[in-house]
Amino acid sequence: MKIDILTLFPEMFAPLKESIIKRAVEKGKVKINIINIRDFAAPPHYKCDDEPFGGGAGMVMMCEPLFKAIESVKKTGSQIYYMSPRGKVFDQQTAVKLSKKRHLILICGHYEGIDQRVLDYFKIQELSIGDYVLTGGELPAMVVADTIIRLIPDVITAESTVEESFSNNLLEYNQYTRPATFRGMSVPEVLLNGNHKKIKEYRAKEALEITKRNRPDLLNKKKTAK
Repeated sequence: MKIDILTLFPEMFAPLKESIIKRAVEKGKVKINIINIRDFAAPPHYKCDDEPFGGGAGMVMMCEPLFKAIESVKKTGSQIYYMSPRGKVFDQQTAVKLSKKRHLILICGHYEGIDQRVLDYFKIQELSIGDYVLTGGELPAMVVADTIIRLIPDVITAESTVEESFSNNLLEYNQYTRPATFRGMSVPEVLLNGNHKKIKEYRAKEALEITKRNRPDLLNKKKTAK
């Protein structure tokens, strides 16, 4: 997979050079290309934004630098997404779908957003990571990239993605490790007895209870899916 990220602030993407993502890049599972949109703006000022037509607060990112930046990487079959609070909410199911794509282009907006003609011309889909507004699309792009990359085969063990939060519309059960007792707090006995059937039953019950308490809306999705 190749992921091209278009941004005004390429320095913000240092976290994508660490940990599991770093290993995925080194293993050749994914190629991440950070593109500075200003490189496609006109000198000497390399201006990428201007006042919105019709008035209003803030600035809007201009067509020309974005068109040129997108066209520098777009190929047949490229999937383009714009990080936007008004977009479709990004979830685990969407991440699974996108992890199977060969080429993704993620656009990071800033200020009051980007000129609508960019979205219309390239038929760009908008993605949101939640019902709140950030200063720019860089953090959402990192969230989307991280979520997708860990789902690429052999980036992490397949078992790690089977029983985790949002699998089967449930949140993950509680996890414990050594020591078995710490400051008077003990690990549930069922996890120590080696009975895998009982452990599986216990974890299923825990996942259901945690989901009921924290995200009951996921259980409604589960019922709808049936």
